Amino acid sequence: MEPGAQEGVVATSSPAGDGRLADNIVLFGRALRKAGLKIGPGAIVDAIQAVEAISIGSREEFHAALCSVFVKRHDDLAIFDEAFRLFWSPRDLLAKMIAMIPPEALDRSDVKRPKAGETRLGDILSNEREGLRPQRETPGIDIDTRFTTSGSDMLRRLDFAQMSAAEIAVAKKELAKLRLPLDRVRTRRFASSHRQGKVDPRATMRSALRTGGALILPRFRQPRYIQPPLVVLADISGSMSQYTRIFLHFLHVLTERRRRVHTFLFGTRLSNVTRAMRHKDPDQALNECAAVVRDWSGGTRIGETLREFNRLWARRVLGQGAIVLLITDGLEREGVEQLAEEMDRLHRSCRRLIWLNPLLRFDGFEARARGVKAMLPHVDEFRPVHNLISLADLVSALTAGRADAYDPRRFLNRS
Repeated sequence: MEPGAQEGVVATSSPAGDGRLADNIVLFGRALRKAGLKIGPGAIVDAIQAVEAISIGSREEFHAALCSVFVKRHDDLAIFDEAFRLFWSPRDLLAKMIAMIPPEALDRSDVKRPKAGETRLGDILSNEREGLRPQRETPGIDIDTRFTTSGSDMLRRLDFAQMSAAEIAVAKKELAKLRLPLDRVRTRRFASSHRQGKVDPRATMRSALRTGGALILPRFRQPRYIQPPLVVLADISGSMSQYTRIFLHFLHVLTERRRRVHTFLFGTRLSNVTRAMRHKDPDQALNECAAVVRDWSGGTRIGETLREFNRLWARRVLGQGAIVLLITDGLEREGVEQLAEEMDRLHRSCRRLIWLNPLLRFDGFEARARGVKAMLPHVDEFRPVHNLISLADLVSALTAGRADAYDPRRFLNRS
């Protein structure tokens, strides 16, 4: 069967007799692998054999055969269904049907939002099909780049608010390559050790009981280290709308590669999106966040939302040396006294409080806003977060510790 076969019917010709179906299955497997599914050459061979074994005659049977081979995790099912719909759909059938409809009959009021992974899968499939076409020879052009700046360096320094859609897509790929920190904190508990050090009396006595006390060999222990929880409080108000989506992709990378990451979004109310951000597919995770949060790009009430966090969530997530990342511009107009009180309570509840503010991208930034003045005395670090370099510096700082260059007191002295 080709991607241009009819919607409800699947060709019954054997792949052995006509290699086009086998070639399309190989191409389909490559697209799934680029979309994130763990598919090897053996799985593609098994898929071809499964299609031969069932003697396909309907689209549903063909879908079930490929799904049983390619889908190994529940999270991959949504990506597989969307890829199957895009790859094995009639070629140009939808465009021809739309062309037959009069322009005045088109109703664009009810436009469906793209499903999770649809845009990403569409790009992958189009690139795969373009790769099968013969390449045209183009004349070579030699350019002297000794005194020019590389495109990747320019992209890393470019502000998120000034990026185009293509540049944001490249930035998302760069975020996925970030090396996350290996910060650890020492706990009051101990773990068994094979090195000679501090004797573990309980483990030594348990070992001696096995031999009736005839042989007593010392057992040793060492301090136990764990990775501290990371709690993120991100502002999604209208003033932060240009940075919200790229920040969510960064938080998805943190959640996927680090244990115990708790994400909260706030505008006029606090929303816990930790469970939504744990989805493997980033598009699906962002769609679930959009379903949970109801105050996108609206106003902001930082003091009230911090009060709700301190009252309902602080004791649940701020344990074992937690680090808090507060992402907001600090433009609070009302309740500055409450904001200062809740910031002080949050600061005393965590081991380290880092405030990420995109307004620091301006060289002449001064702490003149009332909200900024109320928040600065209660944070450990005051960092910019507007491009890829600032995010990479943040990841490094989680391991290196507090940096004097981002001490908030230097802004308080100015004001």
